Parts: sequence; C-alpha cells; structure tokens
Amino acid sequence: MARPEQVLVLEPPHELKFRGPFTDVVTATLKLTNPTDRNVCFKVKTTAPRRYCVRPNSGIIDAGTSINVSVMLQPFEYDPNEKSKHKFMVQSILAPRDMTDMEGVWKEAKSDELMDSKLRCSFEMPLENDKAHESESGKTVSFSTSTCVKTELPALPKSASASLDDGEVKKIMEECRQLQMEVQRLREENKQIREDDGLRKRKPTQTAASHPGTMASTAMMTKDEGLSTRILALCLLFFVIGAIVGKLVL
Repeated sequence: MARPEQVLVLEPPHELKFRGPFTDVVTATLKLTNPTDRNVCFKVKTTAPRRYCVRPNSGIIDAGTSINVSVMLQPFEYDPNEKSKHKFMVQSILAPRDMTDMEGVWKEAKSDELMDSKLRCSFEMPLENDKAHESESGKTVSFSTSTCVKTELPALPKSASASLDDGEVKKIMEECRQLQMEVQRLREENKQIREDDGLRKRKPTQTAASHPGTMASTAMMTKDEGLSTRILALCLLFFVIGAIVGKLVL
C-alpha cells in the first residue's frame, strides 16, 4: 500500500548543503512547516548518525506553525573526490486529537499513516576569494568577542619605548644606582640601631631597676627610629619604581 503524501513542507525540499571548511562543526537549517489544521508529530533520521547531530530530532509541530531543525555536521577531513552518500529522512504522522504520549503514537502507528520525505547531503568548499572574505570576517568577530569576554592591559606604545635614547637610559640607571645605595645605607643604619639596642638590653639589671623610666623611654625611641627607617626605605623603593614607570610612559 502506498504511503500518504507528506503534509509537512520542507525547506530546503530535497538537499541539505554544508559549506566548508570542515575543520569545525558546520550547521545546516531545515525548516519544517505544518500548513494543516492538525498537530503533526515528526522525526528526523539519518544514514550516518555518528557524523551528524540533529536538534531537535523529534517533536510536535502545532497546526499552522513551523519549526527550525539544526543539522550539525561534525568536523572531518574533506576529500573533494569523495561524494557524499549521506541521506536524511523526515518522518511524520498526524497526531491524534486525544494524544497524551508521543512515543506511544509512533509505536502504535500503522504503515499507511506514516509519511516521509528524503533529502540528500552535499558538501561545498568556498572559493579562494570567499575564504579570504570569511577570514577577515572571522577576525572581526573574534576581536569583538575577545573584547567583550576578556579585558587586556594596553601594551606600551612603540613610540614611547623608541623615544628613549641611550643618554636617558644611562641617566635612569644612574638614578636607580644612587637610590639603591641610599637604601643600602639606611639598612646599615637600621642594623646599627638594632645592635645598639641589643647592647642596652644587656646592661646590668641594677641599672634597669634604678632607671626604669629612662630605659622604657630609650626602648620606645629605638623602636620608633627602626620603624621610621623602614618606612623611609619603603618610600624610596616606591619612588624608584614610580620614577622608572614615569620615564617609560613619558
């Protein structure tokens, strides 16, 4: 017995075209339209299920509506001499008005109730001019995406780095050397203060007992001097960093 004529309108009606390059997933869209006054159940099948991903591969199309099916071809090594033998079939059946289980409808369907349409697949590689155009377009899209997703620090302009001649570089290096010597001198003074503080602590306990206020005052002064020296050293270090960055930017 002949199958009934397909009630769904397929777009494209006979062939799915996949346009390369095929180093990434390539998607073709199949539009299914239901022009009837009945809901229609559908399924999309293929002869190469491992090569394609179909979303959705089944469902219900309400009366007078349409649905887009995405057919995604997985990446593969393209051979222009090899012709595609892959095929797709869109199978459909009128949904019962009291339908509650779509799987049950397919299981109980009779052969004279099923409708199907077949589509072949074709692979196309873009021409060289098209490749160049797509490459430029891809760069633009990639740039826009990376700008939205990731914010990168601006690079130092070439003009700024090129404007530093040998004399300025030597001057900066000399300033750095002098500042390093100053930091080293402050470290030595700080070390001497700590040694003097140690000598004071080793004085006889009798002296400490007879002059408790003086000893406490001396310890506080020593602590303050050491702390001030550290702060000064840190300030000089930050000044060095700021001077170098300022020279490079200007």
